[in-house]
Amino acid sequence: MTSEAPDYKSTLNLPKTDFPMRAGLPKREPGWLERWEKIGVYDRLREKEGREPFTLHDGPPYANGNLHIGHALNKTLKDMVVRSRQMMGFDARYVPGWDCHGLPIEWKIEEKYRKKGRDKDAVDVVEFRQECREFAAGWVDVQREEFKRLGVTGNWADPYLTMAHHAEAVIAAEFQTFLMNGLVYQGSKPVMWSPVEKTALAEAEVEYHDRQTDAIWVAFPVSTKMDVKIDGLRIDGYSHMELGDLAGAQVVAWTTTPWTIPQNRAICFGPGIEYGLYEVIDTPEECWAQKGDRYLIADALASQAMKAARLEEHMYRRLRDVSADDLAALTCAHPLRGAEGANGEWDYDVPLFPGDHVTDDAGTGFVHTAPSHGDDDYQIGLKHGLAMTHNVEADGSFRADLPLFGGQYILSRDGKKPGGANKAVIDALVAAGTLLARARITISDAHSWRSKAPVIRLNRPQWFAAIDKPVGDGQDTYGETVRTRALTSIDTLVEWTPKTGRNRLYSMIENRPDWVLSRQRAWGVPLTCFTKKGAKPDDPDFLLKDPAVNARIIEAFEEEGADAWYKPGAKERFLADDHDPEAYDQVMDILDVWFDSGSTHAFVLRDRPDGTKDGIADVYLEGTDQHRGWFHSSMLQGCGTLGRAPYRAVVTHGFTMDEKGMKMSKSIGNTIAPQDIVDQYGADILRLWVAQVDYTADHRIGPEILKGVADGYRRLRNTLRFMLGSLSDWTPADEADPLEMPELERWVLHRLSELDDQVRDAYRRYDFAEVHQLIFQFATVDLSAFYFDIRKDALYCDGNTLRRRSARTVLRILHERLTTWLAPILPFTMEEVWLEVHPGEDSSVHLQDFPAPNPGWRDDALAQKWAKIRRVRRAVTGALEVARRDKVIGSSLEAAPVVHVDAPTAEILRDAHFDDICITSDIVVTTDPAPDGAFRPEGEEGVAVVFAHAEGGKCQRCWKVLPDVGHHGHDGVCGRCDAALS
Repeated sequence: MTSEAPDYKSTLNLPKTDFPMRAGLPKREPGWLERWEKIGVYDRLREKEGREPFTLHDGPPYANGNLHIGHALNKTLKDMVVRSRQMMGFDARYVPGWDCHGLPIEWKIEEKYRKKGRDKDAVDVVEFRQECREFAAGWVDVQREEFKRLGVTGNWADPYLTMAHHAEAVIAAEFQTFLMNGLVYQGSKPVMWSPVEKTALAEAEVEYHDRQTDAIWVAFPVSTKMDVKIDGLRIDGYSHMELGDLAGAQVVAWTTTPWTIPQNRAICFGPGIEYGLYEVIDTPEECWAQKGDRYLIADALASQAMKAARLEEHMYRRLRDVSADDLAALTCAHPLRGAEGANGEWDYDVPLFPGDHVTDDAGTGFVHTAPSHGDDDYQIGLKHGLAMTHNVEADGSFRADLPLFGGQYILSRDGKKPGGANKAVIDALVAAGTLLARARITISDAHSWRSKAPVIRLNRPQWFAAIDKPVGDGQDTYGETVRTRALTSIDTLVEWTPKTGRNRLYSMIENRPDWVLSRQRAWGVPLTCFTKKGAKPDDPDFLLKDPAVNARIIEAFEEEGADAWYKPGAKERFLADDHDPEAYDQVMDILDVWFDSGSTHAFVLRDRPDGTKDGIADVYLEGTDQHRGWFHSSMLQGCGTLGRAPYRAVVTHGFTMDEKGMKMSKSIGNTIAPQDIVDQYGADILRLWVAQVDYTADHRIGPEILKGVADGYRRLRNTLRFMLGSLSDWTPADEADPLEMPELERWVLHRLSELDDQVRDAYRRYDFAEVHQLIFQFATVDLSAFYFDIRKDALYCDGNTLRRRSARTVLRILHERLTTWLAPILPFTMEEVWLEVHPGEDSSVHLQDFPAPNPGWRDDALAQKWAKIRRVRRAVTGALEVARRDKVIGSSLEAAPVVHVDAPTAEILRDAHFDDICITSDIVVTTDPAPDGAFRPEGEEGVAVVFAHAEGGKCQRCWKVLPDVGHHGHDGVCGRCDAALS
């Protein structure tokens, strides 16, 4: 009767840890948030002395609604920047902020009024503004908690708000700087105008959507009047003979805005386009053209125009070329000249002018020009002294006394449908016999991103900031004008991530018009200025520029906020005894909210104790839409007051799409709320997704993508759990000297030295995807699949050997590096991992820096040697997989393969304890030629493996098959295990 084999399990150094395999992040993360707040992590970091400040300035989200996935991506990226810079030795400050003024909030309050039947205009403006303030404050509190739940660190107790009294005072003061430097003027030019919201909009406040509209081809009869040039002088003359066959012809212009025809003042042609004179020789039924009609049209577009008029190719002919000189000499009649009921409103001539903006891509090659309703049209009007028209009111209706069209609306009152203006104009053209064709087409058109209604180009008196006028403030290092300072800043002062951001903003700044500062609303910071009654905008004394008046305004705003501007007696209060209140008008428009947010560098970076003193941030980070938004307005505003850009670097992220690459939309139902992800997976999974995507381009998220992220997280968590299991009873006495460690441990330290450089560099470049990839690959490939796989045997079975102490020392170093490197990405998980080894009421990984680099660990020669060892190991592993698949063995410890390599490789392997590396009980390395049938891995030359069984008995403690098993003091064990037991 044989005795039972001894049970040596209790003698093994098996891993012990309370760190769970299942993370349970949704339930556990709130506890970490409470802990960080309790121990004051953010404030304690500010107490670290002697650090260089690093400031990411927060582009303020709008205080209006719950967070969407774009908010989550944006704030998480910012948090990774702040945390990583802090851990790289900076004093990384983050002051979150909110944009609180503007139309969306005002719109919400007006909606509430409409439901109650209240008239907004009958409400006291200060009372109305207070309701807007309360609405914004409520959403600030909601969004603050949602951001904190994502693990975003910062000064949440004292954020900045554009509606705070000091902020409103500074915004007003920044405007006054523009005013005093002569950059502010009142002009009347076409601006983006929302008829629904009755206010001007900036380019950043519009988005483009497809909509259907009427395209019309309008015939402008050539007038018998000609402009004749004699010796460079221009005189007027009348001559049928000089017009020749152009007399009685008609210039055909095309437009997708029929409602602008009553405002037409000219026609533009392209000086490089080829034009022809075309004659109608036959017409079908239901055609507005008549036989004998002659039309001037660009040759490239003639067939399209004729087809739109229902004229087939055999129904018209081309008579001759028409030169640019011919066109420049022509004058046309307005197509509504002589219209019944027009009362002579349009009985004026319409000249033709060359224009570089005219193309022959669409239309007719002739552009109907209404200076009151288009940028190019306006410039042509300025150049040639064309009259501006004022036919369209603020609500998008024609003025009531306009013949034929008075009171007609361009859009319905809610902006969702066309009004009657287009139809009325088209009907009038048909009646006048000047409509050649019409078609229903789809165009991409500007819409207000708030009301979602189309916007129009409308000439309205507005306040502008001149960007090409010398500022005259003595800060001319980067240029004399706002535009030149901005372009110089873009090229010489700012680092762009990705680089394409530079090109985008440069092009926008290079080509933009003057800044429209004014909005015809109530909730915002007013344009704090006064105009002299009876003076014209170009009079020197039109704008009051008095430092004493400005100072009184700012003092009042500091105490009472911008509401002071709207209180009874404000004009008298601010003008005081210095100026007669009856001689001045108080401007009641508010500033473009982009001026508000563009000014944040002054009241956040310059004025706060946790600011930057010079008012310049180290980095701004926002989405690509902010090249026309916050990046843009901050640049212009900073160049007007600071003389340069208020930032040193700009990081831009793309938009988040669904898994199919479609834009997220509530109407489609493909949105994912950040809170839903947090509730299901935890914030760290959402953050890990952010770290994995290429945020510089548009990127995707969805259920399947998140499942993949969660799976990767579990793999990483298991790697960390393995380390913690072998460090449960770690003490400093277990520390091993790296110089005495086995080569395998020194190789791991070498890899850590390499990674330290790479991780820091990637963090510096804001490349979080590279950080994640570097660490994840290291953790799963170098550690889990290689180092841990090999060293499990020594960690579990060795006694107090140098090998085991070395391995545990490396695990401790790995723990320190991995937790700190990953803390900016996975703050909740890394806090948990850190505290497993460094418990304590005040302990936190987020109070640590990245450990200092250790150049002594770097050993490139050793790395090259181990690259060869790993290459051969892969061949052995491949051979063992074949044996396992064929059921020859169940475990690699049953094997003792023969490895055939060249002599230099054999020399390396004989000193490497290659059996341990391959996790076999024995191994034979030989330089003999490999026999036929040996395993040769694909793609690996010079390596062949012959399988052989290990000889001896199976150790009951470590399970290796060795000849010495049973020949030691303890039953059934090998010599190594016998020594450990002893």
